[in-house]
Amino acid sequence: MGSTRLPGKSMLDLAGAPLLARILERVRRCVRPHAVVVATTAKSEDDVLAELAVRGGVAAFRGAESDLLDRYYRAGVEYGADLVVRLPADNATPEPGEIDRIIDFHERSSFAFTTNLAQAFGNGYPDGIGAEVMDFAALEAAWRSSTDPRKREHVHLNFFDYVSQTAAEPDRYPVGTIACPPEFARPDLVLDVNTRAQYEFMVELYNYLYPRNPTFHITEIIDWYDNVYRRNTGAAIGHVGR
Repeated sequence: MGSTRLPGKSMLDLAGAPLLARILERVRRCVRPHAVVVATTAKSEDDVLAELAVRGGVAAFRGAESDLLDRYYRAGVEYGADLVVRLPADNATPEPGEIDRIIDFHERSSFAFTTNLAQAFGNGYPDGIGAEVMDFAALEAAWRSSTDPRKREHVHLNFFDYVSQTAAEPDRYPVGTIACPPEFARPDLVLDVNTRAQYEFMVELYNYLYPRNPTFHITEIIDWYDNVYRRNTGAAIGHVGR
């Protein structure tokens, strides 16, 4: 709730429900995760997020505000995780099938960290429909060794930098990805909610798609974006680096 760019964004309305509730609605359709946990801060302003999680039938974990590496690690310990799947709670249109797919890939691979959360190594993914998967052992090793405040706050930087498209320590933490299916390989499309403009875009998306199909797929988002939104507005949503 303490976002500086868009205060209270997790509870902003999307088609009649809070943004976080819409995320959980989609994530609960995933097959592979054994538990879904809302990992938020211990601050009183985030009580509403923990309460929403419980009402939505998922667990809530309270931890450090800025040390997200510690928060993820301790949540993993609390729930006995062997893999931790990270989904930022400003990605309002996670695609359940693609989250399951990256988990399947990770389990068959020898990578410590895999991602289809956004563009990585030319995978073609839209920004915001997938997830990051990391071995709990790798997360624990990073938790023990990382002293850089940025890497404590931005967990993925211990493994992969989306801006430079480089692995942080490839020998220690090998990084992998999967190719996006061609029918929705659109790395130009950004589905994050970090700013007021991005939230307003997401409101339009949900207002159009949700009444027609509450379980709308990324292909429906692309069709709406190309044939309705851009035609009506002539606009494009700018990329915000992770």
